[in-house]
Amino acid sequence: MEYRQLGQSDLNVSVVTFGAWAAGGWMWGGTERKDAVRAIRASYEEGVTSIDTAPIYGQGTSEEIVGEAIKGIPRDKVQILTKFGMRWDLAQGDFAFKSQNNHGKDIDIYKYAGKASIIKECEDSLRRLGTDYIDLYQIHWPDSTTPIAESMDTVETLIKQGKVRYAGVCNYNADQLQEARQHVHLVSDQVPYSMVKRDIEAVDLPYCIDNGLSVLAYSPLERGLLTGKMKPGHQFAPGDHRAGLYFYKDENLKRTNAFLEKLHPLAVAKNASLSQLVIRWTIEQPGITIALVGARNAEQALQNAKAAAIQLTKEEIVFITTELNKLVLEK
Repeated sequence: MEYRQLGQSDLNVSVVTFGAWAAGGWMWGGTERKDAVRAIRASYEEGVTSIDTAPIYGQGTSEEIVGEAIKGIPRDKVQILTKFGMRWDLAQGDFAFKSQNNHGKDIDIYKYAGKASIIKECEDSLRRLGTDYIDLYQIHWPDSTTPIAESMDTVETLIKQGKVRYAGVCNYNADQLQEARQHVHLVSDQVPYSMVKRDIEAVDLPYCIDNGLSVLAYSPLERGLLTGKMKPGHQFAPGDHRAGLYFYKDENLKRTNAFLEKLHPLAVAKNASLSQLVIRWTIEQPGITIALVGARNAEQALQNAKAAAIQLTKEEIVFITTELNKLVLEK
């Protein structure tokens, strides 16, 4: 495994980080708790020391699973990345969307990052995770109803109290990052980034590079699209959020798979899967510190972790990117 420094901090995180959204089941058609715990432990055995989770993932389920999985592991050997600012139990802030929890009950999701809410969320997360501190505490989404100063000042207080080590954000643009950095020592921005979603390269990624912020790329496999395993006509399980996304239209599946077929000989030469090749390409991109990759079972987790061992030459990276630039998906 390869490890990289998180921004201007003393945190060294694994370049492949376990993304625990799918492990929580919510919006992924449910979860098998034992499989999820095994997946995280299998990742750790392969050198994945960093785990990214959030309260909203399964409405506490993902954090509980992470807490169970890390029991018995020395606390300083793992880095827990979790979040705040998405409430399903409080109707306040920016209404985000309607959903259903893992039991099929309707819930309303709000983006809210007021002071009292953050303090409560932090205590709840510490309890579910079974720990007394969080390595990286990240606002999940911008909340237009709360001043950024209030949210970041609250995290700064939590850092001073020893409950949080470092502050990060998710889904912030360059202007929001600039404002947040006036109130707390910010080390990272977690944003969507994949071969087929590269819009941060225009403004936000250069800002992070120029200001010493790490970029944590989530959904680098575009939630399964870039595995090459999805074929036209794919049927998603009930409750799986991917069913309505344009990426998974039959025509886009055809185009994406045709692109991936061009990479197949290189994957074979590297004794790697297409997924592993995609993950490695992602963490080779300028400014990308780590890739967050989800897994539902131990085998998937092991395969993801092994992507870190693949070596790509500059010429191979150029080849992949050149072929990628020819890929156009229909929205």
